[in-house]
This record gives sequence, C-alpha cells and structure tokens, in this order.
Amino acid sequence: MSTAQPSPLGRVTAVLNSPALGAVLAIAGFAVPVVGWAMDRVNLKVLLVVQAVLILILAFGHYWTRRTYIQLRRVTNLKAMDDVQYYDRVRSQLEAELISDYGEIADGHLRVYASEVPRLSTLLVNTVTEAQAQPQRILAADLTTNPTLLTSRREYIAAQRRFTEAGGRIDRLFIVFAADLAKHEFAASLLALIGQHRDLGVTCGLAVRDRLRADQAVDVVIFAQAAALVEEEQGDADYQRGRSSVYFKGVGRWAGRFESVWGHGADSAPRVLQAYEAAARPMLDAGTWDENRIGTTVAGL
Repeated sequence: MSTAQPSPLGRVTAVLNSPALGAVLAIAGFAVPVVGWAMDRVNLKVLLVVQAVLILILAFGHYWTRRTYIQLRRVTNLKAMDDVQYYDRVRSQLEAELISDYGEIADGHLRVYASEVPRLSTLLVNTVTEAQAQPQRILAADLTTNPTLLTSRREYIAAQRRFTEAGGRIDRLFIVFAADLAKHEFAASLLALIGQHRDLGVTCGLAVRDRLRADQAVDVVIFAQAAALVEEEQGDADYQRGRSSVYFKGVGRWAGRFESVWGHGADSAPRVLQAYEAAARPMLDAGTWDENRIGTTVAGL
C-alpha cells in the first residue's frame, strides 16, 4: 500500500524541527570557538560569522516551529494527581484528539459530531458578519425529511435573524421528496417552517428531491465564499446523532451545486415553492386536504 509523500514545505519543517539538527548546531556552537582558540591562524572574523550563522539557523528554526505547530503546556507536577496513571491516559487521549482536529483544520477541513453541529453552525453565521466576509450571503440547502428538527435550533435561528437584520442575505432551499409534499401533516409542518424563516428575512425556495441528481441533493450551508458546512448524517432533536464536515477550501464547487438547483426565472426554486403554496395553503386552511389533487400539483412542479 502506497503512502503519501510529505510536501517540500513539510520536509523543510521537519528538518528545522529535528532534534538531530539542534544537537549538531549546539555541538558546532561549542566547537567553533574551541577550534579557533586551538588554531592560532583562524581568522576571528570568520569565527564570528560562523557563530552568527549558527545562531540565526537556531532562531529561525524556533520561529518556524512556533508559527507552524500548536504547542501544548506540559504537566509540571504529575505526581500531584490523585491517580497518576488514570490522569496521564486521559490527558494523552485529549491531547491526541486536539492535535488530530487541529491538524485537520490546518488543512482546511474539520469534522463535527452531534451537539457540536448547531454550536459550530452558529459560530460560522456570526463570523461571516464579524470577519466582513464577502459577499454577505448564506446559501443553505436542506434535505428536509422532518421539518420540526429545524425549528429546535434556537441559537442558530437567532444568529440568522441577527445576520439578516445586519443587512445579510440568506437563500434557503428545501429539498423534499414528492411523496412527502403530498402528505397533510408534512405539508403543514413544512409551510409553518417556511413561514418562520420568512419572518427571519430568509428567501425560501423548494426543489423536488426525486428530480435531482445525487450530487445536487446535498445538505449544505455555504457561508459567503469562505466555508461550506456539509451534513453527512442528519441529527435528531436531542443531538444524539449527526455528523458534518466543514470545508474552508473549494467552497466554490458547493456554491455552484446550490445555484444549479436554485435556478433563475420561472423555473427557479422560489417560483416552484410559490406554485406549491398556491395549491397547498388553501386546502390546509380550509381543512380539505386532497392527496390526489396535491399530488397532481407536485407532479407538475
């Protein structure tokens, strides 16, 4: 099985951070003045230049390491812990997880799980405004199988409200199976959710999932042109499940997929939602829901 080769920059970093290089430079630092003292013919200026070069290499290696690597504070008194072995195992595990996550985000990718997802989603919304990322726009595509799940993320909803009130724009695309759109209970929950988002200042659109390609039916939120949060496993109301990834590179491809479904003009997602609402809302309001009739409307979307 082949292994990935380190990049030239990675090799340079490894050399500068190498204990062997540090030892060689330290020995050379001591040896140079001794050799100069033993050999009367050695020019003092040459010795000074050599020592200056060694010091510069050590200083640059130290600076490079601090800029490139995260540094963790070491344990000062391990024996002070009640159970040294237990503490050391927990500390090692936590450090390993931290370094693993930090290495990922340093490469422009981060994985989050369960209850971390709504917290990170809120952070990503707030940062678009704080960092003045351009454009001040969020594109969100939701694979909507349970509309009530999206109403429980209070902090995330509040962050969206602050974003739109500050002048930001949010386009949210609800991607729904045709069979679900024809169900009375689902339709009522979906349109209530859409009303809530419109109250936040969100522009809403609808796409029928059955008619999309696999690469278009993706649950993703694009924050400006800076980050894409891709939901790989949908969470539940108690945040016991759920897995997502955040990408800080290649965001344009996710935005391109969103735009290909959102569309423009008469076939755009907002127009599709408008056509669905025109048929569904009167039946919901009058209590005369007819699955066959709404099914005909969905088939024509």
